Amino acid sequence: MKMHRIKTKATCLLLCFFTCTVQLGCKKLIAVDEPINTLTTTELFSSDATATSAMAGIYTVMINGSSGGSVPASAGSIFSAGLTTTLGAESSDELYIYNSTPNSPGSISNDAYRSNHLTITNSSSSAAIWTSAYDIIYKSNSVIEGIAASTATTLHSSVRTELTAEAKFTRAFSYFYLTNFFGDVPMALTVDFNKTENLPRMPQQLVYQQIIADLKEAQAGLKTDYSAGNGERVIPNKWAATLLLARAYLYTGDYASAATQATAVINNNSMFALEPDLRNVFSTTSKEAVWQLKQTTSDPTLKNGTPEGFVLGPGSTDHHGAPGYCLTDQLLAAFEPGDQRRVKWLDSADNADYTSPIPETYCSFKYSISSANADASQQPPQYYMVLRLAEAYLIRAEAEANGKNGGTAAAIADLNVIRNRAGLPNLDSNLTQQQVIAAVAQERRVEFFAEWGHRWFDLKRTGQAHSVLSVIPAKQPWAGDYQLLYPIPQSEITIDHFLSQNTDY
Repeated sequence: MKMHRIKTKATCLLLCFFTCTVQLGCKKLIAVDEPINTLTTTELFSSDATATSAMAGIYTVMINGSSGGSVPASAGSIFSAGLTTTLGAESSDELYIYNSTPNSPGSISNDAYRSNHLTITNSSSSAAIWTSAYDIIYKSNSVIEGIAASTATTLHSSVRTELTAEAKFTRAFSYFYLTNFFGDVPMALTVDFNKTENLPRMPQQLVYQQIIADLKEAQAGLKTDYSAGNGERVIPNKWAATLLLARAYLYTGDYASAATQATAVINNNSMFALEPDLRNVFSTTSKEAVWQLKQTTSDPTLKNGTPEGFVLGPGSTDHHGAPGYCLTDQLLAAFEPGDQRRVKWLDSADNADYTSPIPETYCSFKYSISSANADASQQPPQYYMVLRLAEAYLIRAEAEANGKNGGTAAAIADLNVIRNRAGLPNLDSNLTQQQVIAAVAQERRVEFFAEWGHRWFDLKRTGQAHSVLSVIPAKQPWAGDYQLLYPIPQSEITIDHFLSQNTDY
């Protein structure tokens, strides 16, 4: 794989970090072969401070990018900074691109992701998911191996354990998204070029085994509080690993384990609680947050917003300019009357800036700062939410609906917690098992819309993708179910002769 073709000397020179701090103050991370006036692997893992900076650099690349250009532009090509959301939402039934120019007729862009007509030549955006995820995996492996190889007495055992656990968490996190977008993927667990040069794809089952193994080790080594981020929830801790582990168990059908892990997060009510006001869910001080990524405040374009808010939010403060991504009719129709998520997490535009506007459009307003109202003089009101407590309730509800941990009655109770927060009444207590399973899917749909590809992954893992997506007018004619996996980047297949393409591409 290209991202692993950084040849190094015997000690494998690592990534260089400039002006990194524990608070994620660094802006870029650079890989070089022969650094001059920079840190080698030995130096980088010679102390608690430098090793911590190395790991902090991974988080900043995940949200801010490393290209040195505009953060919104660079983050738009990173799986962990918004690309997972936009592509997953288009590929499913949540968002479409409103392609428009002021004072000219508006039009709906029928791109390959929205129509599910991907080819190996029109899928550069999903190729960026592959590249950026493997980049984080490479960096994570570098931290794991760099710490293991360090003999420095000033790199203390507690810091070694914690940073290794963080790196295994980010590796598992990256592989989760790779396998859900591409299916079987190569498993690179080292930075050794000789071992990663030509890797075959591994069955998804084995990928999940590695994800689960990494998350278990992360659980054991991570802090139980948020002291690593100075109180902010921007460094993954034990509970972030626990929630992601619950998700991995859910996706693999291990409902008992999924319920157990989700319950562990829910029961930690001294640390986590659902925010009563939906507008506070994504705030920097949200008690619902299990893990957030902290964006830079020094980018002149992003200012005090999040990369995803910049892309998904309203196009103008007067509601006359169209948002870049609009909610589909299918998603708008999914909200029940009175659902406050529709009221507080959506915004609208009348498109009056255009001579031939389409009817009123709606966009996601989970992030309140967009390109229209970003203000460099103000601190960010929100960080980029990655994992939150509501998911623990819905994971447990799905496990319960499938016969675990209290059954359908317990599932209904968990669903009612989420529904009540959204201003909706309790579900009928006499629902059948199939009705409860459908209710779980409904709540996941409206709770996690336009958020980290949840809808796209849910449709695929539950076997509903064909029946739901193949009948949508924008996806006609249906190209085939092979479109439910993205094509492997052709450039990767060219350089790795053991790498095969997904079927029918």
